[in-house]
Amino acid sequence: MKVKVLSRNPDDYVRETKYDIQRVPRNYDPTLHPFEVCREYTQALNSTKLDRVFAKPFLASLDGHRDGVNCMAKHTSSLSTLLSGSCDGEVKVWNLTKHECVRTLQAHEGFVRGMVVRHCGTSFFTVGDDKTIKQWKMEAPGYGEEEEPLNTILGKTVFTGLDHHQKDAVFATCGQQVDIWDEQRSSPIRSFTWGVDSFSAVRFNPVETELLASCASDRSIVLYDMRESAPLKKVDGRLILSEIILFLFFVSLVSLYTYDMRYLDRPMTVHMDHVSAVLDVDYSPTGKEFVSASFDKTVRIFPKENGHSREVYHTKRMQHVICVKWSADNKYILSGSDEMNIRLWKANASEKLGVLAPREKQASNYSQKLKEKFQHHPQIRRIARHRHLPKNIFHESKELRIMKEARRRKERNVRKHSKPGAVPVVSEKEKHVVTVVK
Repeated sequence: MKVKVLSRNPDDYVRETKYDIQRVPRNYDPTLHPFEVCREYTQALNSTKLDRVFAKPFLASLDGHRDGVNCMAKHTSSLSTLLSGSCDGEVKVWNLTKHECVRTLQAHEGFVRGMVVRHCGTSFFTVGDDKTIKQWKMEAPGYGEEEEPLNTILGKTVFTGLDHHQKDAVFATCGQQVDIWDEQRSSPIRSFTWGVDSFSAVRFNPVETELLASCASDRSIVLYDMRESAPLKKVDGRLILSEIILFLFFVSLVSLYTYDMRYLDRPMTVHMDHVSAVLDVDYSPTGKEFVSASFDKTVRIFPKENGHSREVYHTKRMQHVICVKWSADNKYILSGSDEMNIRLWKANASEKLGVLAPREKQASNYSQKLKEKFQHHPQIRRIARHRHLPKNIFHESKELRIMKEARRRKERNVRKHSKPGAVPVVSEKEKHVVTVVK
C-alpha cells in the first residue's frame, strides 16, 4: 500500500527567532493574480505621490564669500573638496562633509575668471582680471609660512577662461585669443585666432584629449587640435554663446544645445525651459544628465536626450546663479550665485541619504521600476512633472509659450496662403546654425 504525503523542509518556512521575517510562499502563476496590474498601478501612483511629498533637495548653504561667487572647480581625487572663486579675487577651499571653509587666499585683484585643478590633484590654477595665471598648492601652507603661488605668469590681456589637459602638464586659456601653455614655460607654446574680438570659454575634450573648443564673442564655436597650427572648424550661430562643456554642449541665451562634434550643421537636441540667459552647465559623471545655472535664479536638471528639464531648484534668497557643478559621486549638485552663497543640493530630490537597509533598497528599486513601467499614464505623468515655480518665472514661461504659439500660427497661415514650397518648414534644430566654416 502506497501513501502519498506532502514533505516540506522546515528551514524553508520556520523562523529561527521571533525577530526574523515570516516567510510566505507565493505562487507566481498569472492566472491566480488577475488584478496584478491594477495593484502595480496603484503602487506606482502612490510612489510618485510620495516622491513629491519627500522632495526636499536643499541640503546646506556655504557662507563666507564677501562678493558674488563667479567660478568653482571640483577636486580630481577628493569628493569632499571644492574650490570657489569670487568677484573680489578671493579663492576659498571648502570641506563639503563638514560644510566649512578650510582655507582662504587672496588670489587676484578683481574677478577670478576661471579655476581648474591639475589632473593629479596636487595643485590648481586660477586666472583673473589682473592678467595673471597663478598656480597654487592644494595643501595649506605650514605654520609661519606665507601664502604664495608656486608660479605666476603675467599675460598681455585679460584671461576669461581656463581648462587643464586630462593627462599632460598642459593647460589652455582664452581671452583675446586661445593659448596653449606648458606648465614649465612662461609663454604660450601655441596660440589660435580666427579674427574674433574675444573668447568667453575654452574646454578640452576628455576623451580625444588633443582636441579643444571655445565660444567666441561673434556667436560662434571654434574647434582646435593642439597638434595643428590653425583652428579646425568654426560654427556661426544666431544666439550668444557663453559656455561650452565636453565638446557636445553649448550654452546660449535662454536655450541649450547638444551637438555631435562630427556634424555641427544642426544640434542633436534643443533644451528649452529657462526663461533667461543660461550662464553655466555641467554634466553628471554618468553622462546621462546635466545641470544648468541661469540668470532667472533657478537651477535645472535635464536628461541629455530630453528637451525639457526633469527638475528645477530655487529658493527665495537665491539670486542669479553664475556657476554650477555636479559632484563626482553623482549624488549632489553645487551652485554659486550672486548673493555670495554656495548651495548644496541633492541630485535626486526625494532620495533618502545615508545607509539603507537591504529591504529599503529592494523596496526603492521595486518602486522605481513600477514608476518607469507606468510613467506614461496621464495621472502619474501629471504628478511627476508638476513643479511649483516662482511667480515671475511662471508668468514669463506662460508668455514665452504664447509668443511661440503666435509665431507658429503666423507661419502656418503664411504657408497656407503661399505657393507650395515657397515657405519651407524649418525645424527648431535648424534655426540656430547659420554656417559651418572649415
